[in-house]
Amino acid sequence: MKGFIAITCIVTGALLATGCATKKYVRNTAAPIQAKVDQVGEQTNRNGQSIEDTRTQVKQVDEKAQSGISAAQERASTADQHAGAADQHAATADQHAGEAMNRATQAASSADQANRGLDGLRQVVSNIDDYKLQSSVAVAFKFNQYSLSPDAKQDLDKLAGEVKSDKRFFIAVEGYTDNIGDKQYNEALSQRRADTVVQYLVAKHDIPIYRIHMIGLGDEKPVEEGRNRAARAKNRRVELKVFTADQVTASLGASPAGGSSAPPQQ
Repeated sequence: MKGFIAITCIVTGALLATGCATKKYVRNTAAPIQAKVDQVGEQTNRNGQSIEDTRTQVKQVDEKAQSGISAAQERASTADQHAGAADQHAATADQHAGEAMNRATQAASSADQANRGLDGLRQVVSNIDDYKLQSSVAVAFKFNQYSLSPDAKQDLDKLAGEVKSDKRFFIAVEGYTDNIGDKQYNEALSQRRADTVVQYLVAKHDIPIYRIHMIGLGDEKPVEEGRNRAARAKNRRVELKVFTADQVTASLGASPAGGSSAPPQQ
């Protein structure tokens, strides 16, 4: 019995010793593996953090890219607006240039007409000695009026009939008033009276306007110096004087060479 117990103890001790050795072996064997596992876990964690950091960076880059795209689109839209405004300004500038060109053309045309008129006037002056007074008439007006009376129209009709057959003539038309009223007003009234006479001759009898020289002289050159009613009535008038060179041409038998016999132009 004692021997059995002893053997049992020996076996148990051996088992215990073997168990302790096994645990130690397992620990020694597992420790490196656990360390490796821990290392792999840490590496995995770091990789996971790296991936997360990379995602964050990608997101930031994407956000910056989106912001840059939006800013570029906004700049492009602003540039389009500026381009549209520039096109509109260019169109306006073209329009102004066209208007300026039209005004320049009109000015050139006016200058042309003025030059032709000046040439005509020079021709009148050069030939003025050829023109002689052929006839004259005085058209009367009522106080402060510039409309033609029936008698005035008859006088103008007669004068127009006399000059229609002439080739070289001009008519001097001088408007006058009496001495009542403001001097400036009287000058304007005398001009209106002369205008009325000229309009009648041109519209009614087709007298060319370039053959008429017109002026308003107010109360200058009165035909009657008296201050009574009769004297003032005589001064309210328009005098017409017809000058012609046809008689000179007829006496010479032909017009002078070089075309100097052309009719005067206003």
